[in-house]
Amino acid sequence: MDLRYMAHIESIDKLDLGRLMDEYGDEVWRYAYAMTRNRELACDISQEVFIRAYQKFHSFRGQSSIKTWLLSITRNLAINERKSAYLRRILLFERVHPGGEGASAESAYLDKQGERDLWTIIMGLSVKLREALVLDLEHGLPMAEMAKLLDVSEGTVKSRLSRARKAVEKALKEGTA
Repeated sequence: MDLRYMAHIESIDKLDLGRLMDEYGDEVWRYAYAMTRNRELACDISQEVFIRAYQKFHSFRGQSSIKTWLLSITRNLAINERKSAYLRRILLFERVHPGGEGASAESAYLDKQGERDLWTIIMGLSVKLREALVLDLEHGLPMAEMAKLLDVSEGTVKSRLSRARKAVEKALKEGTA
């Protein structure tokens, strides 16, 4: 769905909000989950992101994509939540991916287990490294947009991605999932 026209309007109606939620809802939730490691909190943050987007759409300046703007709101809300003392548990990040046609049950299980192991490792990274890696792997943001969203230089983003990838690779080699 092409939502580029939204970058040129000052307010949105409920139909436009629904389109935003359909287009970016899953990504906002996954990013909120990656930041908080809590499914319920990720749901709450996701809802709050779209409420704020609806209320504050006039503040969207179009200097980044709508996706980047929504992820920025998500990040700020997650950081505010993380400051609370009760957020200290780690939950396993599970994503549902349809298996390939004809894949054996054993193959599907091993693929899913490998994915769980990978995400367990990723979720164990420091927030800064995990955040950069999730924005890259899950959301496919360009380096410049990641830098804007994280409020750091592109060089810092590259460094964090490199360190995150090395840490994941090392953990996979050691089998510490």
